[in-house]
Amino acid sequence: MTRSVSKGPFVDFKLLKKITGKKPEDAGVIRTWARRSQISPEMIGFTFGVHNGKSHMDVLVTEEMVGHRLGEFAPSKRFTRHGGKLQKATDDAKKQAEITAAKAARTTTENKI
Repeated sequence: MTRSVSKGPFVDFKLLKKITGKKPEDAGVIRTWARRSQISPEMIGFTFGVHNGKSHMDVLVTEEMVGHRLGEFAPSKRFTRHGGKLQKATDDAKKQAEITAAKAARTTTENKI
């Protein structure tokens, strides 16, 4: 569900207070926990350290990011992979095939010399 147009975009007040009157070159990294804050045009050029639950990830704001949330650019969950025993077996078979191909290539080059 989107936010009401009459309310306007949500930008954390403390975050706006940190960037008012500063230039992007002089500000450095601005650390924040406000992942829900929308990116406004005033934030372009600033680098924010967005907290992902464990550490702060540096996010350089560009024009294409305006209207998105800061949290979208600092993922809080790590994707491991899909699959299970079957996926692991196919990965192991693929790795073994690469090893045998490399050994075969090595022996052919040694026989030529």
